[in-house]
Amino acid sequence: MHHPCAIQPEEHASYRDDKMGKSTLFESERMMVGLNAFEPGQAHKQHTHATMDKLYHVLEGTGVCTLGDDEVPFTQGQMVVAPAGVPHGIRNDSTERLLVLAVLAPAPG
Repeated sequence: MHHPCAIQPEEHASYRDDKMGKSTLFESERMMVGLNAFEPGQAHKQHTHATMDKLYHVLEGTGVCTLGDDEVPFTQGQMVVAPAGVPHGIRNDSTERLLVLAVLAPAPG
């Protein structure tokens, strides 16, 4: 994708039957912006980034974000931040699709 440009992130979603779909919308050495697309019942299991902060913003649907030992329900329009070093993951526990914008800083790699 060529930037700068205005986009509708939802148009770049990649849903998969076998696992969460991922799409990268932008990447530099400072930041990565992507989409995580979940069918009902799918999850991105808990993991940790030692040196990256991650922001999740729900574009469509509802789900649960795990942060350490806490489970945080979130829905369209809401945002959750996972600071570096905090284990985090997402689960779509609904019967509808879940689409989450993910911003990582600094970018992985």
